[in-house]
Amino acid sequence: MVKAPEEEHPVKAFGWAARDNSGVLAPFHFSRRETVEKNVKLKILYCGVCHSDLHSVKNETGKVTYPVLPGHEIAGIVAEVGSKVTKVKVGDKVGIGCMAGSCRSCENCANDLENHCPKMVLTYRSKYFDGTPTYGGYSDIIVCDEHFIICWPENMPLDAGCPLLCAGITTYSPMKYFRLDKPGIHLGVVGLGGLGHVAVKFAKAFGAKVTVISTAPHKKEEAIKNLGVDSFLAAANTMDGILDTVSAHHPIQPLLNLLKSNGKLIILGVIPKPLELHVFPLLSARKMVAGSGIGGMKETQEMLDFAAKHNITADVEVIGMDYINQAMERLEKADVKYRFIINIAGTLKDA
Repeated sequence: MVKAPEEEHPVKAFGWAARDNSGVLAPFHFSRRETVEKNVKLKILYCGVCHSDLHSVKNETGKVTYPVLPGHEIAGIVAEVGSKVTKVKVGDKVGIGCMAGSCRSCENCANDLENHCPKMVLTYRSKYFDGTPTYGGYSDIIVCDEHFIICWPENMPLDAGCPLLCAGITTYSPMKYFRLDKPGIHLGVVGLGGLGHVAVKFAKAFGAKVTVISTAPHKKEEAIKNLGVDSFLAAANTMDGILDTVSAHHPIQPLLNLLKSNGKLIILGVIPKPLELHVFPLLSARKMVAGSGIGGMKETQEMLDFAAKHNITADVEVIGMDYINQAMERLEKADVKYRFIINIAGTLKDA
């Protein structure tokens, strides 16, 4: 027998969820697991609004089961810990990113790549090991295994820091893995949105020369004056690597022409249509097209600590929970610089 969301677990919770592919979010009563053994309960203070939240509530992937309660850039305070928790204590500032679980026993998990685990559990829009759906951070509380908790650096603000749990690790991880984190590297960043502006900040902290590649000329002044990029115009055969953060369909062939020999084009955006790729540029100059998503828990903590050391935060617009549907409409039009953050604790009111 299928239980109602508010009856699946013992702890009552409240948030905003979408019930159908209109994507409209509205107040939603549901329930969370008990805080047993290795579990940690967070009082959520802030939650970022990621572009994948928009994809999910509108079921643009075709794989969504409603209701959907989004949010995987979560920052808050530990409210309760299970009897075997050693990582954090009540009152600590912590975060939860895109993952809520993994098998913890496969080769990927053993190598701190829980994000590649075949049984990885998403923070929302997924099934937990007990078969119940996961609900995200557009809510008052959340319960999570301590392994998937991120310890919060003291000098990192909770509101402007929480987008780093998705946008930050999504850009930091490929820079590290593909060795684009060295001083003097020439890195291109395609798109100056939620991911792109954070990618610029990390690249500059690594000592890279950064060129923003955008079809929006009005972003040139913003990129150069406010974010400190070195160039807004790209020249052929000049870049060691390119991070492509754009989620809309676009040609990638022109980007390959910008790469030096042995250059790397890394796709980060979830592009809805298949890409068209001519192999000759790859063969003639040993260029690479690769993809990358989030990182594992160890790397995510490393990323946040690095960001705190270098004063890297996201540029955010803080909103109330009741503004979320207007925010989604604006996000669809790229009308935000550069990340909406919901003030959960200050504006989420039970209906």
